[in-house]
Amino acid sequence: MKKSIFLAAAATFAIGSPAIAQEVQIDDPFIWLEEARSDEALAWVEAENEKTEGVIFTDPKFEALKSDALAILQADDRVPGVSIWPQGLMNFWQDEANPKGIVRFTSMESYRTDNPEWDVVLDIDQLAAEEGREWVYRGMNCLGPERKHCLVILSDGGKDANEIREFDLETRTFVEGGFFFEESLGGVQWVDEDTLLVSRDFGEGTMTESEYPFITKVLKRGQTLDEAVEIYRGEPTDVSAGASVVRDGDYVIHGRLASRGLNFHEREYYWEKDGEWVKLDIPTKVSPSGIVDGRMLMSLREEWTTSGVTYPADSLLSADLDAFKADPNGVTWEPVWTPGERQTRRGFNTSGGSMYLGVLDNVRGRVFKYNYVDGEWVTSLVPLPDNATLSIGSAADDTDEILLYSTDFLTPSTTYFFNGETGDLEVLKQSPARFDGSDFVIEQREVASADGVMIPYFVVRHKDTVMDGSTPTLLGGYGGFQVSRVPSYLGTTGKLWLENGGAYVLGNMRGGGEFGPEWHQTAIRENKQRTWDDFIAIAQDLVDTGLTSPEHLGIEGGSQGGLLVGTAFTQRPDLFNAAIVAIPLFDMLRYHEIGRGASWIGEYGDPRIPEQRAWIQSYSPYQKLVPGAEFPKVLYVTSTADDRTHPSHGRKAAARMAANGQPYYYYEDMVGGHSGGNDPEQQAKLLALRYTYLMQQLMDEDSGE
Repeated sequence: MKKSIFLAAAATFAIGSPAIAQEVQIDDPFIWLEEARSDEALAWVEAENEKTEGVIFTDPKFEALKSDALAILQADDRVPGVSIWPQGLMNFWQDEANPKGIVRFTSMESYRTDNPEWDVVLDIDQLAAEEGREWVYRGMNCLGPERKHCLVILSDGGKDANEIREFDLETRTFVEGGFFFEESLGGVQWVDEDTLLVSRDFGEGTMTESEYPFITKVLKRGQTLDEAVEIYRGEPTDVSAGASVVRDGDYVIHGRLASRGLNFHEREYYWEKDGEWVKLDIPTKVSPSGIVDGRMLMSLREEWTTSGVTYPADSLLSADLDAFKADPNGVTWEPVWTPGERQTRRGFNTSGGSMYLGVLDNVRGRVFKYNYVDGEWVTSLVPLPDNATLSIGSAADDTDEILLYSTDFLTPSTTYFFNGETGDLEVLKQSPARFDGSDFVIEQREVASADGVMIPYFVVRHKDTVMDGSTPTLLGGYGGFQVSRVPSYLGTTGKLWLENGGAYVLGNMRGGGEFGPEWHQTAIRENKQRTWDDFIAIAQDLVDTGLTSPEHLGIEGGSQGGLLVGTAFTQRPDLFNAAIVAIPLFDMLRYHEIGRGASWIGEYGDPRIPEQRAWIQSYSPYQKLVPGAEFPKVLYVTSTADDRTHPSHGRKAAARMAANGQPYYYYEDMVGGHSGGNDPEQQAKLLALRYTYLMQQLMDEDSGE
């Protein structure tokens, strides 16, 4: 088996249909805060930051927590995460001397030692200093199999929009006169060393309402973007659209695939045949996923009947590649993997010898090895730890070797090196413990939601916890976009929260992906309230079972998780005494007009359509912030550089609470983007902000005042 080149996940975002959607005029006195960098808005941000810093940053706990967090984030004994390249093992590393980071390589032999020897190929701190930019490294896209010709992706301040420039990995220099793309959303793909497929901003009228590309062009070396030849065009009403080449494990191109994002969760796919784009006769939640051993893979996010057989959502199918190329709509699909009860796929990769598939089984990990032998798939279980979160890492191109990872809430990550030919599993690296996990226990519980469906959640607590409602408890979750929240090592949380007397809880609400596509799709659009109900049910169960009480219960979440927290504290303000709303969606009646909001209508619905607006208005947290209501003292955390959800959601919520005389904190970083801190110092500051606030609200004697 040769390593497969899997198709890059296309951006799938949604917008409403202009033919049926009417803009809703909303009286909003704080709409001026939607101008991210206006003088008036930034002056407001500065004043709010000063107020928050004056209360939280001056608390003696803040500096102690920041110091503990920074010590973990910059620890010399951190295990460098690596990926397997022809040049060796690649690592991106940040520390006190290199806060923006360096890209470096070492050999497998050296990596096995306690002190590997590293060869630095790109210094982001040096580049930022030379150019006077707040560069954030977003990765390196290189042409295989040699991976000499590369494209470095850089973000200014942490924005989703990026700048791309050509880099020679052998000479370790940016190529003078090489490929260069100004800041934009979208991407590029290598065809050969002189040719790229480009899906970017080509000028006025070339981006969708969600601000993503819908045109793909072929760009030859030396051409300008205006000279590039268009090969595919979606529709301006798409969320995004584009085309890509499809390679096998030998990096041979077998064709071109295009897709149109009809909404966040649905896409149409097209295969280029004889110079024409042929629409694939597959459901909009079924997608081609790559090539393995001469087999085209097809991934299902909904039930599909094909060749007289019905396969459940989340199945992985395959078909003969040559047959697919000859007649993509007449090929016979056969099962590779189908889910059992409470199972879902979680990642896959291929080495030069096998395919590796990750499975979540009741939120516990398994990894299986697959080989296509004599016309059928042969599988075996990789002997990794039970009852742990398992992840599939980088694999070698030309040998059956792969990196695998194991962790849980209390066990630091272990890196394994697996040889698929011999079956040998080697512990390559073990991350050091950052707190004493022996004093704590992990429990997996479940509770009935409002409609009776059982919702699982994890509790991490001290083994001697007394169930008298006195334990300060932090409940987190996400619950959207089929994202799975699974146990992972609580390094900073363990040190900053658990060791200081807190308990940690992680909810697995519907809307997430912990149990596959149906777990997600049962809680979107008109049924999104189910996610909020699940989260509230977990919180109530924590109180009912005596782990904590409303006085000592806090919640946190970011992005969709920020919306989750917003719905929770506005629907059940009596249940919580702390709420961290980070980089949130919040004003759901205008979210389609803010940031990338139009791209998520497939998840929430379109506020411009009266029926759908009614779903959304029933829970939109911003509109629930009414005078006279009593809420916990909320902490809003945003970033000026967040061009995805946009800081105005948090800004407007804080301003509205201020006008109502309701207590809150607001803090906005100028950089960091949607993903938060760009460097260890900023990350440590934000961690200290969160946990100082939580301690003030949930642990201090006057927290209930």
